Amino acid sequence: MEVLSSRVLLKPADPEATRNFYAETLGLAVYREFPGGTVFFLGQGFLEVVGQGTEGPGPDIALWLQVRDLADTVAELALKGVPIDREPRREPWGLDEAWISDPDGTRIVLVEIPGDHPLRVDTR
Repeated sequence: MEVLSSRVLLKPADPEATRNFYAETLGLAVYREFPGGTVFFLGQGFLEVVGQGTEGPGPDIALWLQVRDLADTVAELALKGVPIDREPRREPWGLDEAWISDPDGTRIVLVEIPGDHPLRVDTR
C-alpha cells in the first residue's frame, strides 16, 4: 500500500462549536473548506471536521500535537478559557505533555520534545 496523504476525521455533535474551537481558539490554519466540512493544517497532517456525529469521542482516541513551547501554549490557552485537563509534566518516556479537550471531549495531547530528547532533530 502506498499512502499519498492522510488526515484525521472528526464528526462532532456541534460542528460549528468544534470548527470554531480549532480555528479560533487553537488558531489552526484552514487548508480547505467545503459544504459541511473544514480541513485544518495539523503540522505535517490534516484534521477534517466534517458532518455531525452522534456517538461522541472514544476514550482510546487522542490527537497528539507537538508544540514549540508547552508552558507558553498552556498559558495562552488558559487565557482563552480552555480548561487544562492535565497540567504539563515530564512523562517517563521523556516528553513534556499536557492535556486539553475539544468541545466534544476529544482528548488533545500537547507535547513538547525537550532539547536533549532523542526525537529532537530541529534545535531552533
